[in-house]
Amino acid sequence: MARRTSGLPRHAAFAAVLAAAGLPIYIHAPKFYVDSYGVTLAQLSVALFALRAIDVVQDPMLGRLAAVTAMHRTLMCWIAGGLMALSMVGLFAVEPMLPPVWWFALTLGGLFSSFSFLTICFYAQGVAKAASMGDGHVRLASWRETGALSGVCLAAALPAILAGTHAPFTIYALLFTVLTGVALWAMMPEWSGRGTVPGDSGLRAVLSDAPARRLLIIALANATPVAVTSTLFLFFVEDRLGAPEAAGPLLLVFFLAAAAAAPVWGRIARAWGAHSALMGGMILAIVSFGWALTLGAGDTLAFAMICVVSGAAVGADLTLLPAIFARRLQVITPGAADGFGLWSFVNKATLAMAAIALFPILDLAGFVPGTQNAPAALNMLTLLYAGLPLGLKILALILLIGARQDLQE
Repeated sequence: MARRTSGLPRHAAFAAVLAAAGLPIYIHAPKFYVDSYGVTLAQLSVALFALRAIDVVQDPMLGRLAAVTAMHRTLMCWIAGGLMALSMVGLFAVEPMLPPVWWFALTLGGLFSSFSFLTICFYAQGVAKAASMGDGHVRLASWRETGALSGVCLAAALPAILAGTHAPFTIYALLFTVLTGVALWAMMPEWSGRGTVPGDSGLRAVLSDAPARRLLIIALANATPVAVTSTLFLFFVEDRLGAPEAAGPLLLVFFLAAAAAAPVWGRIARAWGAHSALMGGMILAIVSFGWALTLGAGDTLAFAMICVVSGAAVGADLTLLPAIFARRLQVITPGAADGFGLWSFVNKATLAMAAIALFPILDLAGFVPGTQNAPAALNMLTLLYAGLPLGLKILALILLIGARQDLQE
């Protein structure tokens, strides 16, 4: 049993580094380019939407590439990891060599493309790993997502921790480069010799399978609230709550709560089933969004409590749904990489929709970050940050209830 379950810490460590190139970048990069180079919210929304529009084609193609090159997965992951690290350095540690919004798009494009490929390979490899453990999908997911959320915690808080260095994002990018190399090296025993020769494309198998389609739809509805709140988090804390100094600690509270909750949700799922566990997580999220609707200037302590509740809810989302989807892929398309290309696209498409919709609405409402905004503009910020996710989460819960059979152990 020890041999079959060994390597889980490697998966957790790699997930931590990989996660630092995902959600934290969506939190930090737009504000960094607004503050440092004067890029407008409207410009950022177009750039972010364009990048995610590329993913409509790119992620399924990257999934196929991961399947075709599975016998050379170690080499391919080193190449992708090098591009990811180089892009991170270009994004934060190098003065733009093009107009800032174009440099933002170019470096972020390289970062997210390599991140996508590595994520697809990593999750696909996890299917084989879980199978070798004897249907260990939930256990692997608990380790992986706890590692990922721990990485998000550190990445979200690190710029604030490094603020006294006068070059926090430069140091962040250089540290990320070093840790990427270490994580890739540590994962080599997991990748080496584990590739499989691909058969026909798994996309058709996934899209023709009704349970898999329903799981993808649930993932879309369930991930969109996180995309919305991630995009607007810093603006909500700084402009709605009037507490810019609390942004870093509040982010840390949120992600620490998610990291602490992830293994707990795994145990709940093993005891009571994934469906019941996910319902509990969604109900927690609905409560937190409803509470956030009532907040105004000075309500920092209440928002910290909301961060704990909503973070715990995110721990359920990130741990259980990927595990359930992986289990389904093991049945319908054992190669898995094609299917995770679709999974990656669905989750990132939510960020595209958030970027293209939210910033222009805030612009029309007269919201200007870092200024004395009118009550109507702040009310719109609150409605988008909490009200929109509340409605979406209720929709996701309804879909979850309707897909009970797909989520049974």
